[in-house]
Amino acid sequence: MKVKLKIWRQENAKAKGSFQKYNFDKVAPEMSFLEMMDAFNTQLITEGKEPVAFDHDCREGICGSCGMYINGHPHGSVSGITTCHLSMRHFKDGETITVEPWRAKAFPVIKDLIVDRSAFDLIQLAGGFISMNVGGAPEANDTPVKVKNADEAFDSSVCIGCGACVAACKNASAMLFVSAKVSQFALLPQGRAEAKERVEKMVAKMDEVGFGNCSNTYACEAECPKNISVANIARMNREFFSAKVS
Repeated sequence: MKVKLKIWRQENAKAKGSFQKYNFDKVAPEMSFLEMMDAFNTQLITEGKEPVAFDHDCREGICGSCGMYINGHPHGSVSGITTCHLSMRHFKDGETITVEPWRAKAFPVIKDLIVDRSAFDLIQLAGGFISMNVGGAPEANDTPVKVKNADEAFDSSVCIGCGACVAACKNASAMLFVSAKVSQFALLPQGRAEAKERVEKMVAKMDEVGFGNCSNTYACEAECPKNISVANIARMNREFFSAKVS
């Protein structure tokens, strides 16, 4: 299987990047996209050329570090998966594959396909901690939680912070990410003590680091590898407005 690769190359954060075109004919359909990139880099190294820099870690779809913008979609066109789980079976022989980094003011490019996503860390740090009793395990029935709330909190907590929502949004908004992190605590009694302070600080930090406003196009939900719902954004807005008027 052969593919044509159009990859964004950028030496460092201050350099001017550009797309470079390559031909690669050592692709097996059973390869993952990252395995294909590994094989391609091996070829570049063998030829005495600089390999393509890209992020990866667990390769199990749970860390989110493998984010790439592939043919106009964060993590590729297959929904509900990260780049490391994207199979080369989804591409045609001879197809041109365009690969580039996330595009956002708050996600500056470090090198090639690697971006600095520490802005997400700053938002989470701004949210602070929750107040709860520590020590021995409490009686399970001491803190009743509605099943619906528990389920929605869990669904929100599976956000891996990959940044696909930012890459998908025409305004580079981080609302889906922030709202998921707000929701996972706001829905549970353990997170209610600091709820007002948390949402105000996280939204303020989101604006401060340079993310845009929600575009209301649902592109974030459509491209999220963990299928985080935009219902979280509505919940975060309610939490925020409630904090401001109380």
